[in-house]
Amino acid sequence: MITTDLILSLLLILTVAWLFGTLFSRMGMPAMLGELMAGIILGPPLLGLVGPSAPIELLAELGIFFVMFHSGLEMDPKELLEHIWPSLGVAVGGFVLPFLGGYLVAHMFGGTLYQSLFVGMGVSITAIAVQAVILHAMRIKHTELGHIIIGAAIADDILALIALSTLMSLASTGAIQPGQLFIILFKVGAFFGITIVAGHFIVPRLTRRLTDKGGKAFTFALAVALLMAYFAEMAGLHLIIGAFLAGQFVRKEIMDEKVYEVIADRFYGISYGFLVPVFFASLSFHLHFSASWAFLGFVVALILVASAGKLIGCGLGAAAFGFNFRESTIIGFGMNGRGAVELVVAQVVVTLSEELLASDVISQPLLTETQFSGLVLMAFVTTMLAPIALKMSVTRTCTSSEGAEFCKLWDESKGTR
Repeated sequence: MITTDLILSLLLILTVAWLFGTLFSRMGMPAMLGELMAGIILGPPLLGLVGPSAPIELLAELGIFFVMFHSGLEMDPKELLEHIWPSLGVAVGGFVLPFLGGYLVAHMFGGTLYQSLFVGMGVSITAIAVQAVILHAMRIKHTELGHIIIGAAIADDILALIALSTLMSLASTGAIQPGQLFIILFKVGAFFGITIVAGHFIVPRLTRRLTDKGGKAFTFALAVALLMAYFAEMAGLHLIIGAFLAGQFVRKEIMDEKVYEVIADRFYGISYGFLVPVFFASLSFHLHFSASWAFLGFVVALILVASAGKLIGCGLGAAAFGFNFRESTIIGFGMNGRGAVELVVAQVVVTLSEELLASDVISQPLLTETQFSGLVLMAFVTTMLAPIALKMSVTRTCTSSEGAEFCKLWDESKGTR
């Protein structure tokens, strides 16, 4: 229900996000940093004028849903498939190393076995929606490195699903259940199988006859996105994976170009103009601070292993497929952002922990309040650092290697600010 409080909250978020987004853009930084700053100022960390609420969280979820569909629209599925093996190498390296680092940090700060494992899993996640926004802002989403980062982020999400399900089963029953793992893999395989069949044989027949009379093209695209999001959730994946793949269906070469441009323009306006600022501002609402040296040390250690783990792990994965040092560094920095998926996973673990504690299955929580707050702060800081580090690495590369594919697009993005 739309209330005066909701209207005022949205007015404040959009106004302050626009002001700070414009300011950061003029300083040569992505607007998302200004939107995050707007959330800090308006939210609980500072003024407390706006806080978490069901309507705001819904709009934030819709924000990442719309932006992932728009990202799918703009990316060539053939390019993603051509880089599937480097993407998998980057995903594995960027998952395993941060996982181990997070586990060791939690263990060093007194975490139990389960707590350390869940913290490690939280550190290893990459937020695909955040990466899509960063790559879009820097105009390098269509390049080889952009395709690898997005493909690796999708694979990372699947690895996180498998790890989360395995750890939750282990915490609930005390043993890993192979049957459950098989069901998970079967669901994921079935989801991508349905996606391939629908993308190649069903959707093209419908889009060829699509017109924008009465806004029906947008309705059709939205229906496809919602359907794929539903299938993704049924498979245990996040809805944003379905939204991204749905965007791959509605591609330029299988429909009228004018209709495609109308669809892309409407999704761009709704996402980047309205919902994405709400999403990034809402991330700041979850920040909680504790005035203790132990908490500060834990958070700093998490941020260090999260950043270094992604940079080194993803970089090594890229280097294994022939990418040079600078390219591997760009990929590593590009994979470092966390965000909504991190928060969702942490909340799922906390909910399971409460259920198991209530039924006396476990005697200690799977995540303590300190660990949960540390993961939230780590996600926020890495989301802030990712575009800054990525910009620095791209700038240095393009200064010394102006012939690189993404340098031309990077130069274009500077000219549009």
